[in-house]
Parts: sequence; structure tokens; C-alpha cells
Amino acid sequence: MPDWSEDRLRLALSVATGPTSDYDLNPDVAPPTANLRPAGVLAAFHADDGRLVLTKRASGLRHHPGQIALPGGKVDAADADPTAAALREAQEEVGLDPAQVDLLGSLPPHRTVTGFAVTPVIGIIRGPFQPRPEPREVEEAFTLPFAHVADPARYRVERRRWREGWRSYHAAPFGPYYLWGATARILLGLAKGIQA
Repeated sequence: MPDWSEDRLRLALSVATGPTSDYDLNPDVAPPTANLRPAGVLAAFHADDGRLVLTKRASGLRHHPGQIALPGGKVDAADADPTAAALREAQEEVGLDPAQVDLLGSLPPHRTVTGFAVTPVIGIIRGPFQPRPEPREVEEAFTLPFAHVADPARYRVERRRWREGWRSYHAAPFGPYYLWGATARILLGLAKGIQA
């Protein structure tokens, strides 16, 4: 079980990894490679104990309604890049002031079945922070312990029916929170780097 350490995160970002995809466990389905919309998500860990801020998306959203997710979203015209989008969205969704986030770096983009190239941005939250969910976008904001997120053994492969076939995906449930899909795959990549 990995103990919290900022150095672990910094080292994980230095481990060479390739891009990931919602299709990693489904080699019979070709992932889209063209016209992917850029997006950014923020994996923000509290400096004091490493707990990770996550959201449960509002059920009325167009993409991934009701799912557990990292704060983030698509890159808007006013955003300089996916990092700027991740910070802006985290402020909008959970009230996290970008000035409180010490950015460490990012992971390679993750391709989703909904046509996004999602850049996971990794940061440390400095000082006190209490998430304030924006109700139109976020049903609930919560944290998961570093020991759960950073342990590759907590992740498993599951499958379900999807588009007239079976789709396999990663999952790492924790209590009432069903962490799965793109968010689980992104965090599994980070966890593997932490264990390297």
C-alpha cells in the first residue's frame, strides 16, 4: 500500500508512458484518431495527506452523466491549452482556486469513446480547501485516499454490454464510489508510475 509522498508523484511523471485509450482492453475496436476534441482534467492531490479530489457528474450532462470523474472538460477558445482548461474547469466545478495548485506536470493524452483527447494534469493543492460543487455540473465532490488511487492492485478489469457487444474497462470501486472507465484508466497509469 503506497504511502503519500509528493516525491512519488514527481517520480511517476518522469516514468516514460505512452498514451492511453478507452479502447486499450478492446483491441477488436479501432479507436478514433482524427478530429479528437482536446480536453484537460486535473488530478489534484491535497498536500497534507494526498487525498484526491473527484466529482460525481450531474445526471443531466451530455457526456458521461452520473460518472465519477476528475474535474475538467474540453478546451475552450479562451484556454491556452489543456492545462488551462483543467484549472478553469476545476475552479468552475469544485471552487478550486488555480493559485492553490502547484502543477507538477501531465500524463500523455487519453482517447475516449466520446471523441476527446484528454490530457491529465497532475497538481498539489496547497493550503485549506473544501470542495464546493457547482450543481449544474457536479452532483457531488469528494476525495479518495492516496493509498487507494496509487495502488495498481486496487484496479480490476470488468466488462459490460456496449454497442451490440462486450466492452472491457478498468474499475477501482471505493465504498459507494464506482471509479471506472477513462478516469480509472488514467489513474491506473499514474499508479503504475508511482510503483515503478
